[in-house]
Amino acid sequence: MYSLARSLLFNLDPETAHGVSLRALESLHRAGGVERLFGPAVSDPVELMGLRFPNRVGLAAGLDKNADHLDALGALGFGFVEVGTVTPKAQPGNAKPRLFRLAKHGAIINRFGFNNQGVAHLVENVKRRRYAGLVGINIGKNLSTSVDDALSDYLTCLEAVHGVADYVTVNVSSPNTPGLRTLQFGAQLDALLAPLRERCTALDESAGRRVPLLIKIAPDMSDEEIALVAQSITQNGFDGVIATNTTVEREAVAGHAHAEEAGGLSGRPVFEPSNRIIRALRQKLPDLPIIGVGGIDSPAKARAKIEAGADLVQLYSGLIYEGPGLARHCAKALAEQAGEAR
Repeated sequence: MYSLARSLLFNLDPETAHGVSLRALESLHRAGGVERLFGPAVSDPVELMGLRFPNRVGLAAGLDKNADHLDALGALGFGFVEVGTVTPKAQPGNAKPRLFRLAKHGAIINRFGFNNQGVAHLVENVKRRRYAGLVGINIGKNLSTSVDDALSDYLTCLEAVHGVADYVTVNVSSPNTPGLRTLQFGAQLDALLAPLRERCTALDESAGRRVPLLIKIAPDMSDEEIALVAQSITQNGFDGVIATNTTVEREAVAGHAHAEEAGGLSGRPVFEPSNRIIRALRQKLPDLPIIGVGGIDSPAKARAKIEAGADLVQLYSGLIYEGPGLARHCAKALAEQAGEAR
């Protein structure tokens, strides 16, 4: 059934197809059709970061930047949904076209540039959620805010979302906001993470609930850079890491008509690069919760992410190519994998 829908959607401009798909899913959900079509979510609870995840498969940030479709997406069987990236003020993002399919490679290039309606809009949507799983909120900085002043934007977002988020992810790895990735390393990363940790701890104490802080990192790192990030995560008491964001490398898609488009490459070509980062982090930080994302388009790929060292996984591009049933298929495979390990 999805192969027919995909053939129709792939005749549309990618960003138009994205919007059509979300609106169709929303309509189906409101009519009660999502659960009837796909069945109940897989129950495979896991305790991590003081949270109880209903199963090990989540939706990666970026697909629902404003939490406009949180309940409908959650109904696809995700144990957790991450929304955003959100910025303090609404911004349109980069000029269109900014989304490209590389179907031969099971890949996507995007250069959205944190297009979103602003943190206040997202918070109101999350407040209205009926979705019973966990909700992460991914935060970033506005394009108009300089890299030197980025901390103020992250603090603004953290303070706004703390009351409604189950966890918060600090995104310093998008390639589509100029200069953002320079925040990933050394003194600049410490200067960002330390105040965020301090403010989040104060908010936790005031609210009487602990909201874990995670960082999302890029796959384009040397071994030395991975070591620096691991050190900063430890020193600043962050609760987990999401590995990884999109890549700026193009070797895997060389020769494709869209290969040289600016932006982040996601999907199948990121599978092994993200696994490399996960394995390195697991070696350096044996007890750190890791959410693995990048190139998961089958249950076998989800299992491989866990074998690489991830505790949980997230999907995005795989949903575009394999369809909405992927979440449940992967969750079932990971539940079986966990059972085999016990």
